[in-house]
Amino acid sequence: MWFTKKDRIDDVARQLAHSPDFMCRRIECKGRNVYVLFLSNLINHAHLHQNVLSFIHEQQHISIDQLARCLPIGAVSICETEKEMASYIRDGWAGIYIEKEKRGLVVNIAEKVERSLEKAETESLVLGPKMSFTESIDTNIRILRQNVTDPKLVTEKIMIGVRNPLEVRVVYIEDIADETNVQTVKQRLEELHIDEVIDSSVLAQMLDDHAYTIFPQYLLTELPDRLAYSLLKGRIGIFVDRSPTVIICPTTFFSFFETTEDIYLRWAMSTVLRAVRMLGIFASIFLSPLYVAVITYHYEVIPSALLLTIGESRSRVPFPPVIEALFLEFMIELLREAGARLPTKVGQTMGIVGGIVLGQAAVDAGFTSNVLIIIVALSALGSFTAPSYEMGATIRILRFPIILLAAFWGLVGIFIGVSILLIHLLKMTSLGRPYLSPIYPFRFTDMKYALIRLPVRFYHQRPKTNRPQNSRRFSWREAMKRKDLDE
Repeated sequence: MWFTKKDRIDDVARQLAHSPDFMCRRIECKGRNVYVLFLSNLINHAHLHQNVLSFIHEQQHISIDQLARCLPIGAVSICETEKEMASYIRDGWAGIYIEKEKRGLVVNIAEKVERSLEKAETESLVLGPKMSFTESIDTNIRILRQNVTDPKLVTEKIMIGVRNPLEVRVVYIEDIADETNVQTVKQRLEELHIDEVIDSSVLAQMLDDHAYTIFPQYLLTELPDRLAYSLLKGRIGIFVDRSPTVIICPTTFFSFFETTEDIYLRWAMSTVLRAVRMLGIFASIFLSPLYVAVITYHYEVIPSALLLTIGESRSRVPFPPVIEALFLEFMIELLREAGARLPTKVGQTMGIVGGIVLGQAAVDAGFTSNVLIIIVALSALGSFTAPSYEMGATIRILRFPIILLAAFWGLVGIFIGVSILLIHLLKMTSLGRPYLSPIYPFRFTDMKYALIRLPVRFYHQRPKTNRPQNSRRFSWREAMKRKDLDE
């Protein structure tokens, strides 16, 4: 309910905690007072004077409905209460009300602070588009619409947060995305009754099917082409305002080892690179535990020539293999964390020089052996092959408990760790869909989307894992035809 002029201004100011940057401009137009309310540090002052104040001065007859129709600004909304107007003003809008009018008007003249479009930092590519998303949700939606021109593209707005409301957009292609998946995402978002959402990575954790697992269940990307490719496969994207990353769901375990570069490269090269990534992850998890298990319990499996080399290398090491391995792994993690937190150029120098100096010093001091230095270095390199930072961090964490199992029970301990890991992955889901698909449940036709790459003509159907409404991408028969110009 709107009251007198003073009550209105005082109530809006009270909703804004009497902020010192709250301003009120009075304009007299044809005997009626018009009041424009705004926060001075959030608006574009040129728009305010040119498109709002000057326009109101020029009007012969003034009313809220007339302003809503004629103001030369795209985003205009009518407010019924002071609380609603104050909420808009916090986002950089200007509030307008006219004496003897029951309703108010808000116009969007916000001046957003955002960085320019840049190359992706966490997902580097050799081929393909390099542009990444920014912290502005409006800019991100505009980038998405430039990449996906499908008329069925849907962007639904949901506000999350009680004290600090934040705009979230659920995006999907209406006739491709599974309706159950869409409704599940919207239901989980609408049921979040929290103070605020800081970032999309935090929101992804709130939407997890399994909160206590170390495995990421939703893919985070800053590449518009990767989101576009995922939407066309039947997945759903979630934008969060002020976050440069987008949530993609549902995902599988193998999604975290794919890159959009796999699409741009020849199919044979993509298959080889995927295999290299999987072998790198396998080596990152199991090389150090295998060293501990073999040296502690199963040294008889080592060839005699190599056993002499390892024995000579460990002759000066006073610690058992497990302490030796944990020491080096911990040192590698310290170097990695220090390099990530330091400025870019200093961090690179710290990682390279620190690794060389500390590794050589550890061998000379008798803390570790030369062989383990090589093994730990290969393990560290293997963890970097994961395109997803979250999955790479998960792989590094898994290495430590498996090293301890290898120290207690040797190869049997490693097999116990693998069994527990497989059982855990088999039980996991992402948005209610199997996490290990297409391995479990087994779907032969989806293997080309997970482990291997085939020529483009074989991708005439969308992956069944996402349960798309329209599974057909193009005609198989037409794709298999080869016609020359002279035919």
